[in-house]
Amino acid sequence: MTSRTTSAPRRTLMLAALTAVVAGAFAAPAAYAQSDWPNRPIKMIVPFPAGSSPDTLARMIAQPLGKALGQAIVVDNKPGAGGNIGTAAVAHAQPDGYTILYTINGPLVTAPALYTKLPYDPVKDLAPVTLVATSPNVLVVDPALKVDSVAALEALVKKAPGKLNYGSVGAGSSAHLAMELFKGRQGLDILHVPYAGFPQVITAMLGNQVQAAFMVPAIAMPQVRDGRIKALAVTSLQRSPTLPDLPTMVEQGSPGFEAISWNAILVPAGTPQPMVDRLNTELVKIIRSDEAKTLFTAQYFTPVGSTPAELSALIKKETQVLGGVIKRLNLTLD
Repeated sequence: MTSRTTSAPRRTLMLAALTAVVAGAFAAPAAYAQSDWPNRPIKMIVPFPAGSSPDTLARMIAQPLGKALGQAIVVDNKPGAGGNIGTAAVAHAQPDGYTILYTINGPLVTAPALYTKLPYDPVKDLAPVTLVATSPNVLVVDPALKVDSVAALEALVKKAPGKLNYGSVGAGSSAHLAMELFKGRQGLDILHVPYAGFPQVITAMLGNQVQAAFMVPAIAMPQVRDGRIKALAVTSLQRSPTLPDLPTMVEQGSPGFEAISWNAILVPAGTPQPMVDRLNTELVKIIRSDEAKTLFTAQYFTPVGSTPAELSALIKKETQVLGGVIKRLNLTLD
């Protein structure tokens, strides 16, 4: 009489084969989706209003990227909460390659320190694709101060501690944190006065209500050219290609000082690596093209085009530096 009992080794082999078949059945659609990607329009979420600087730069990127991928890139503005609402939308989107984020550094590096209940984790919920472009801030002063260098400004502030004011576009803004970083490193006592926007800061400076500020070049430089405010230095480690005549804070006696603005593209964590790699390849080509350089330079941005790892390292470095400033100030925006 023949036994119907299957030997243990044979059962093991049958189970392994069955497992492979089942796994292959589930993996096949995913593999097919990746090889077929993209087969429909891709949404590029910008967590700031239409017409804002990041929106303008995102639209410069969207058209050539769509052409390279063979599908339309639809820019979707989701402003609010300093960029946190739109960033959260991407962080919780399906990681299928059809949602990407175009953002600035704030929602990625300062928001985690400023908000105790942030609805996303920039490191765990988002995957870097590329650093798009960078721009320094500009240290500007009231011409009535009659200072021609950062050292002269420092000497004036130290001569009258607590008597001078600086303006920013709000607590936790890059303009605020850049000045606080400068204050902390140089031991300065200059008071913070927040405003709704840079036009109000300029008005306050012209009215002698504030004497200094860090500003984005697109706002500052037209005023500098008109002689209404005076530029002392840029906040990049090296001189900016868009402002080559302005010295850096480093050249002006602040070793290692850096407080730049930047734009980057990320995707939901878990997006298949082949899609991330394809996005990076196409984006770097676009960002480093002569046409992009012309467009970005007009906005005082220098195009970069980085690897995902380089963007990840930048996020980590700035989170540590600016997070330390926020912690020292005991600043929260909840």
